[in-house]
Amino acid sequence: MNINFTLEEIQNVAKQILETPLLKKVITFHAEMGVGKTTLIKALVNELGVQSNSSSPTFSLVNEYETKNGEIVYHFDLYRLNSEAEAYDMGIDEYFYSGNWCFIEWPEKTPNLIPIDHAAIYLKLNNDKSRTLVLKN
Repeated sequence: MNINFTLEEIQNVAKQILETPLLKKVITFHAEMGVGKTTLIKALVNELGVQSNSSSPTFSLVNEYETKNGEIVYHFDLYRLNSEAEAYDMGIDEYFYSGNWCFIEWPEKTPNLIPIDHAAIYLKLNNDKSRTLVLKN
């Protein structure tokens, strides 16, 4: 799936992503700093029915949300990780294999811990400030 969009269209983009047939629940997000990974994840969390405010887990590494249907959503921001061992020690693999939604920013910090069976979203900022999204499921 390839989508070009503006930030004003991000909620619709989140809906399109979640409507992808057989979408995997572990999704990695790849982009430079400031392109909109967290903003897109907030839209996805909202689209899944999380009613509390979502924010980036920059300092806690993971935020947990519950949807109105009782589903659990994990949002990881691995930017501040120092090593894969640190992630493993926090039990990150248990989250990844829980069967719950896992949205992972900066997955390159834990390349050997990401499940093989995952989806990946690549975001690029265009010159006109729109974004290009590529979903590999």
